[in-house]
Amino acid sequence: MHVIVRSMPAATEEVRLMPDGHTAQLKVAPGGGGNRPSCAKPFLKWAGGKQRLLGQFEAFFPAVFSRYLEPFVGGAAVFFHLANAGRLPRQVLLVDHNEELINAYRAVRDRLSELMDILAVHQERHGPDYYYHVRSLDRQGAGLGDVERAARTIYLNRTCYNGLYRVNSRGHFNVPLGSYKNPTILDRETLLAASRSLRNVKLEVRDFRTLVDLAQRGDYLYFDPPYHPLSKTASFTGYTAGNFREGDQRDLAEVFARLSEKGCLCMLSNSYTPLILELYRGFRVETVEASRAINSDGNGRGTVQEVVVLNY
Repeated sequence: MHVIVRSMPAATEEVRLMPDGHTAQLKVAPGGGGNRPSCAKPFLKWAGGKQRLLGQFEAFFPAVFSRYLEPFVGGAAVFFHLANAGRLPRQVLLVDHNEELINAYRAVRDRLSELMDILAVHQERHGPDYYYHVRSLDRQGAGLGDVERAARTIYLNRTCYNGLYRVNSRGHFNVPLGSYKNPTILDRETLLAASRSLRNVKLEVRDFRTLVDLAQRGDYLYFDPPYHPLSKTASFTGYTAGNFREGDQRDLAEVFARLSEKGCLCMLSNSYTPLILELYRGFRVETVEASRAINSDGNGRGTVQEVVVLNY
């Protein structure tokens, strides 16, 4: 893709050749500003989180886009990174199919004081018996309010095995307690910074397939889906009761192609597997080196290659 830059005294616009072959005049994502949030980072531990890959991702982020959409928000490392740098436009939409996850983000954004009060209780009471009691609340139909549910999600995430979010076919969280001596359950500084970054962000429970109609030319979408497993025993995709199967990977590739035709700027992370390479044949495919800490197959541990697919 070629970029045509129009010089201006206060360079705020660029004319860019979009993936569909047309040009568009876009606003440069604002940089700087006295109220720009600082030090925001994921408040959740997330399997496959991108915090350690941000340095390698720098070369791939587009400089100019009209809106930012992230369909698989997870720990939101890329969002927080771009927010810290002041590189996000005013309109940001963070999406996930996981209702409990989006509920947690909404609580951090809108009801932080209440949330931290409940997390303080979890911090004080934490122990093996208490963990399994809190974990069992979804099985008991406890009728928790939105903030209580969000605090439960964060508490379990901070104390469960390797920060996994996994549910069974009935939607019940089923990850065992992790072996942490003094887990940080209430991280006030991180939550405050995250809340500031999320202040004007739209948060929606939505299937990624619906973004084809929602996205517009000039939007930037970063996809970080559940990865295609490297082996039959390496899959940790049960982050919703429906899981994420090969058919979903194929649907996602179709969405990526259709958004490209619309002139959206798309970037996607996934495993370096024959299926993924085949699905995104014809697009620009880069590789990054990732350290895998979670895998049920010993051969998948350590540093592995992952793909970054780009349509620009």
